Amino acid sequence: MAETQRVVLAATPSFREMVFAPESMARLSAIGEVVILDDPGDADALMAALPGTEVLITSWGATPLTAEVLAAADRLRLIAHSASSVKHFMTDEVFRRGIRVTQAGQAMARPVAEVSLAFTLAMLHRIHRFNHTMHAGGWREDAIAPTSTGSTAGTSDAVLAQHGLAGSGIGVVGASRTGLEYIRMLVALGADVVVYDPYLTDERAAELGVRGTTLDELLRTSRVVALHAPTLPETHHMIGARELALMPDGAALVNTARSWLVDTAALLTELRSGRIDAALDVFDSEPLPADDPVRTLPNVLLTPHRAAGTVECYLEMGAITAAELERFSTGQPLQHELTQAALQQMA
Repeated sequence: MAETQRVVLAATPSFREMVFAPESMARLSAIGEVVILDDPGDADALMAALPGTEVLITSWGATPLTAEVLAAADRLRLIAHSASSVKHFMTDEVFRRGIRVTQAGQAMARPVAEVSLAFTLAMLHRIHRFNHTMHAGGWREDAIAPTSTGSTAGTSDAVLAQHGLAGSGIGVVGASRTGLEYIRMLVALGADVVVYDPYLTDERAAELGVRGTTLDELLRTSRVVALHAPTLPETHHMIGARELALMPDGAALVNTARSWLVDTAALLTELRSGRIDAALDVFDSEPLPADDPVRTLPNVLLTPHRAAGTVECYLEMGAITAAELERFSTGQPLQHELTQAALQQMA
């Protein structure tokens, strides 16, 4: 039988209720003593709780794990983040001390991919344009996005054409966890998928049923471009004015990843022309300001950074965390471990 361990769970009451179902809490309690901290950002409370603790479960708003905080961690061997990105609180000191790290971000991959797919279908079928037109009192022939001058003159047939997913060229930027889920859905539904990811090998692309390509070629040939790349220095504004200009008339940009990837000013210019469409779940400023001009554009579909916000996603985060602790306590390999090197390539 595995040795009883001291586990600190640093999460607000609302987060615990949303993520850790009674079954998940029972699994944690079976591992050992669970000490609960209601404020994950309280460094003093965490330092007071760390002595003798072997496992720390973190959550949204976690305090940075600096050398000062970890000085009290005399027995800490595992940090299990019960959400996705750990970049906002993880430090090199964690790895220097040989503490292992795991996280539950895999739970978010499918729901975000589903929203990306929903966005893709909406863009291809112009659902967002028709919805805007119908609310404004119009009908099919009125579903035309105005140009920056307010005129619809010169709007090409390609801008208004509807397309099905089967046979449409879809470009995926980033074969991340979410990108892979999205790719699998697209391939299953018959889309012609190309992927830009410098880490994707030709062999892996063939396994997925897609083709690797350059970013420029992807932009030139895709009806929908979906972003699933990580937040890294080299990906900042990787989609700028030059890249957007490569997209054909009537193409659409889908972003459920990070606004970091896109030059927002350049995108707004293209969207105001009515030449391309977009579906966006992420923004430079959140909440999106009420007077942001993108809110007024009929060729843009907007959601308030909620792509991962399903009940099932949150509960799965708790289940993944409990399963990882069970594996750790019985000496089994972790399924979602993060190394220091891998962390540098993640959002």
